[in-house]
Amino acid sequence: MSIVTTATHAPARPAPVINRPNLTAVGTIVWLASEVMFFAGLFAMYFTLRATVPEVWDEGASLLNIPLATVNTIVLVLSSVTCQFGVFAAERLQPRRTGGLFSVAKWGMVEWFILTFLMGAFFVSVQVFEYATLWSHGLGIASSAYGSAFYLTTGFHAIHVTGGLVAFLVIIGRAFLAKRFGHYEATSAIVVSYYWHFVDVVWIALFAIVYFLQ
Repeated sequence: MSIVTTATHAPARPAPVINRPNLTAVGTIVWLASEVMFFAGLFAMYFTLRATVPEVWDEGASLLNIPLATVNTIVLVLSSVTCQFGVFAAERLQPRRTGGLFSVAKWGMVEWFILTFLMGAFFVSVQVFEYATLWSHGLGIASSAYGSAFYLTTGFHAIHVTGGLVAFLVIIGRAFLAKRFGHYEATSAIVVSYYWHFVDVVWIALFAIVYFLQ
């Protein structure tokens, strides 16, 4: 009698999948961290000058249009919401709308980012209008310590907002030029949203300090 033995082999285990972080996203986060230090330096300058010449501060702060700045802040904060809806569309790889123009629920990344761009452009336009009004009242960048601090802090932020608007145009252009909207385009949209949310958070801090903690 021969005994036949059957060897049983354990099923092969799948090789572990290593998820590497996206280098573009990591680089953007590191760069934004350096931008936090930059704006922290501007805030420190603002508070130092405010403590040094309080009487000049009171005179300059009285010229600010707080209701207009409040409306402008609301628009910028809402632009973060529309930007995030654009990110959601990019994550599901939907570059453009699948329904009518007024079917907001079917909008793609492009429509949400265009709306975000328009809101950001409105914010910058209102800020330019505010600068022109303050200038007509004699508050220039070299007129006083308050003028220097105000224009430097808010002006550098406006430059960052303008950079974000350019980035939105680039992302929208890529969506139209790409033959196939894939993960590369979606990742680029997500990275731009990081920057835009950062710009919004910085402005909220600026708004509270400049317009309320006068």
